[in-house]
Amino acid sequence: MKKSTLFTTIAFAFIMLLSTNVDAQKFRGLDKSPMDAASFPASYKVSDKLIKVVYSRPQLKGRELSSLAQNGKVWRTGANEAATITLYKDMKIGEKAVKAGTYGLFTIPGDNEWTIILNTDANIWGSYAYSEANDVVRVKAATSKGELLEAFSIAFEEVDGGAHMHLGWGTTRVAVPFSK
Repeated sequence: MKKSTLFTTIAFAFIMLLSTNVDAQKFRGLDKSPMDAASFPASYKVSDKLIKVVYSRPQLKGRELSSLAQNGKVWRTGANEAATITLYKDMKIGEKAVKAGTYGLFTIPGDNEWTIILNTDANIWGSYAYSEANDVVRVKAATSKGELLEAFSIAFEEVDGGAHMHLGWGTTRVAVPFSK
C-alpha cells in the first residue's frame, strides 16, 4: 500500500472516531411533570412494603385544579402515564377487599368527594383507554382543604390498623383509608 493511501486511510479513520454522534452524550432536561413514588411504610430501611404508588407530579402553574383534573371525569391521578398502585399484600380500601397486585390508580374528582378507582389497566397513557369494565374497586373519599400545593402530591400516614393515602393538589386534600 502506498504511503499516501495509508495516511489517507488512517486520517479518515481518525476523523470518523472524532465525529461519532456526540448527541449520544446529551441528556434531556427534567420532565415538566416528573415521576415520583410514595410508599408505606415510607422508611427506606423497611423492605417489607405494603403499598407503593408510582405517579407523575403535574404543576398548577397558575391554572385552576378544576381545569386539570375535571370534576365528574376520570383522571389518571397525575400526569403522563396513568398512576400505578402496587399492593404487596391483600388489603382493604375503605371496607372493600383487594387482592395483592399492581393496578391502575384513577380518580374522579368532585367538590365534596372523590371516587378512587383501582383498575386492571396498569400500563396505559393517561386515562384515554380507561375502561370501567376493568375496575377492581371504587371507593368514595371526602375532600378537605389545606395549604396550597403547587405540585400534585401523594403521601402516606400511618393510622391504627393501616394507612391513609393522602392526595393533595392546590388546596384540595383527599384521604383514602387502607387496612390489612
